Amino acid sequence: MQKALELARRVSDRLDASGSQVALVARIGQDLSKYKLRFSHLGFVVRDHPDGRWSVVHDLNLCGTDLSQLYVQGIGNFFSDDLHEYEAALLLLPQDIQKKLEAFLVSTKQIKRFHEPKYSAVAYPFNTLYQNSNQWALEVLASVIAPEGDIATRAEAQRWLKEEGFEPTLLTIPALTRLGGRMFKANIAFNDHPDEFRWSDRIYVVTVDAMFDFLRKRYPENTRRVLVGLE
Repeated sequence: MQKALELARRVSDRLDASGSQVALVARIGQDLSKYKLRFSHLGFVVRDHPDGRWSVVHDLNLCGTDLSQLYVQGIGNFFSDDLHEYEAALLLLPQDIQKKLEAFLVSTKQIKRFHEPKYSAVAYPFNTLYQNSNQWALEVLASVIAPEGDIATRAEAQRWLKEEGFEPTLLTIPALTRLGGRMFKANIAFNDHPDEFRWSDRIYVVTVDAMFDFLRKRYPENTRRVLVGLE
């Protein structure tokens, strides 16, 4: 708990110094090093308290189930979820995107619009059957980045992302591993992936890295990645 609260304090300090109102914040909830990934989960961090404190809006799998739920948590709670390592990554966003996100995230109706409760950790990025936590955040981002009125549904968000060149992360997952995951873990499903990918062990997913890369390429002058850790 001490580590979580200290990390939350340092992240809050960096956010305060940045002048941001909304940013992306990622944590290391599990060890993904075998896939050459470090950060596993992200959400939107929003300055939404009169005294300047920060909250995190994110989608979270309900432990041991195939369902997810949207949460608004204090930043300390966000880092108190049994992390694998106590390090965070922030992505600071362009001012115009921040303003649109700020208006979007204060509306319960709005944040639920792109939420699919049926959860899979390896949900295919261009199929609406399931959703993983990072995918919800990505589809919300698509809805505020695209021209106003262009995106009202998950399918429209995914189509726009594909057209705009979003590149999901490729995971090579052998058939036996996929079978084990599907049989023994409720929060993993592969039946939303196209057969030509699934049967050749190519599983494409929305990850923190993929989202950060997409935004940094789109806004090279107005985004900044900041790492915050414990010494």
